[in-house]
Amino acid sequence: MPHTFDLLVIGDANPDIVLGPLRAPLAFGQREQLVDTGVLTLGGSGAIMACGAARLGLGVAFAGRVGDDDAGRFVRAALTDRGVNTDALVVDPDLSTPLTAVVTDGADRAILTAPGTLAATSGDDVPGALLADCRHVHAASYFLMPKLAGALPGLLRTARGHGATTSLDTNDDPSGQWRRPGALDEVLAVTDVLLPNAREARALAGSPAGPLDAAAALLAAVGPLVVVKDGAEGALAHDGNSLTRTGAFPVRPKDTVGAGDSFDAGFVAAVLAGLPTARALELAAVCGALSTRAHGGTAAQPTWDEAVAAATHNGENHS
Repeated sequence: MPHTFDLLVIGDANPDIVLGPLRAPLAFGQREQLVDTGVLTLGGSGAIMACGAARLGLGVAFAGRVGDDDAGRFVRAALTDRGVNTDALVVDPDLSTPLTAVVTDGADRAILTAPGTLAATSGDDVPGALLADCRHVHAASYFLMPKLAGALPGLLRTARGHGATTSLDTNDDPSGQWRRPGALDEVLAVTDVLLPNAREARALAGSPAGPLDAAAALLAAVGPLVVVKDGAEGALAHDGNSLTRTGAFPVRPKDTVGAGDSFDAGFVAAVLAGLPTARALELAAVCGALSTRAHGGTAAQPTWDEAVAAATHNGENHS
């Protein structure tokens, strides 16, 4: 029986205010510093991933929580405009929509987030009907939403019971604790694909200074295919037995905000299209790179045809 949606994304959605690049240390004392660019755009790892997947041609639904405020209405409109179904985007009558300020400095960035509804987002915000009516479920920002994190093992197990595959991008842990005893392993046991960046992979594996492939192998031993984004070094995937690598796709970035989430979208879309891991890794790297051509996380996300053409051309240049 066909599904209504290819992908259900569970996670965070908020406006991003992206400022930069900052060419001197951030100054307090009521000093005003000028930067070249300021953009108000859709943010949140889950929201950016959902938009990237919709741009690639997937049917996408989003489940999460925003406030009853202008920021929440901005989020809903931005998701809808990009083809993402928002019927399961809950409006909280009491808490504000999360808001993030991103200050860029070359390839690096500082991120300040007012969590708003994030802490209140829970498993109850995810309709059971959606879990039964999608091919894949992706969860984002595990450490920002503790109630939802506690419910994820059950949610992902239910989705798998209906035949869906699953993925997780934990993103950063503001507390610095990373692996809360037992809890994350329970989620990874029902996760088909884990999608950290290199720093996150090492932190999750408890080896912040260790080799990246060793960290990926440790995480893969818990169950998931581990797909690690490594910036200019490209990306790698470890299935517990073998390691696959791909190089970075060459691009002159304007803004790297959300590139990892666009990578996630590319990898999931490629896997749902039936492509093998090596090819999916190449397409994901292309999607992440092409998303950096404009400011903000969603403005330059590629279409499927654009991503495939770029990956094919890049492969021909290296053959």
